Amino acid sequence: MAAQTLRTAGLVLALSAALVACGRGGDGDQPPERGDVAVARVDGRTVWTSDVKREAVAQGLIGEGEPLDPSSDLFRRVLDEVVDQKLLAAEALKRKLDKDPVAQRRLAAARDRILGDMLVEDVVADAVTENNIRGLYEEQQKLAKRSEEIRARQIVLATAADAEAVKKLLAAGASFEALAMERSRDAATRFNGGDLGYFTTDVMPEAYDTALKDAKVGQIVGPFAVETGFALVKVEDRRLEQPITLEAARPQIVRFLTYDRIRDLLEKLRGKAKIETLVKPQEGAPQAPPPADAPKAKGTPS
Repeated sequence: MAAQTLRTAGLVLALSAALVACGRGGDGDQPPERGDVAVARVDGRTVWTSDVKREAVAQGLIGEGEPLDPSSDLFRRVLDEVVDQKLLAAEALKRKLDKDPVAQRRLAAARDRILGDMLVEDVVADAVTENNIRGLYEEQQKLAKRSEEIRARQIVLATAADAEAVKKLLAAGASFEALAMERSRDAATRFNGGDLGYFTTDVMPEAYDTALKDAKVGQIVGPFAVETGFALVKVEDRRLEQPITLEAARPQIVRFLTYDRIRDLLEKLRGKAKIETLVKPQEGAPQAPPPADAPKAKGTPS
């Protein structure tokens, strides 16, 4: 549903832009962007590579800045849609639909949205730079608290007696991994030798936290009761929690910088403007929540 809505919005904006362009009397033959290539002409009006890419982005078919091969099937499909948009816009002008008052208001709204989007893109481009991304990442790494991680393996048995029997086999030199694969009843870990990977104890059930709190590397702890039986756990490593990499943090940082800059821009614009709201909200009506990716407080990405 969201993708369809986005695509519909993109088509409306594209048609509106096409109507405005038609009203100016043509698109001209000069490339609108450096290196742009003409890919079609519709009644003498040129369609450029950038027109097709912009439509593909509007439909969510590619991301902003991603390449789109002119020889690809996707490019041809979107090109056909751009051609259709120009034909529809031209026919609408012939029928003088652009003179209708409702159409004028819709065109004006589309123009406002396009210009607003262009301003946002311009402002965000200044904010979301590699230096700003790296700077915020390094700042957050300095403030981040790193917990201790444990890497461990486990064998889960049905009863305490079964667990004690396996513990004796381990003490006699049996392989922990082999016994985990052979006897553990924990389906999530038995087939990889009981490997739990690295974890912090706060994400594990309390029984693990208690048992592993003071365990040394190489030590086998247990058996202790867990939800599915009795566990034997071997501690294989302890280390400080590894920091998130820049590339993993990049999308969140970009969102934060984007929202932060747009919020500052809107606060300044609203501070200068005279805004009168002529409708009153209903009493007790819930307020719209902020976007999920929007930071709650300036200075820390959430």
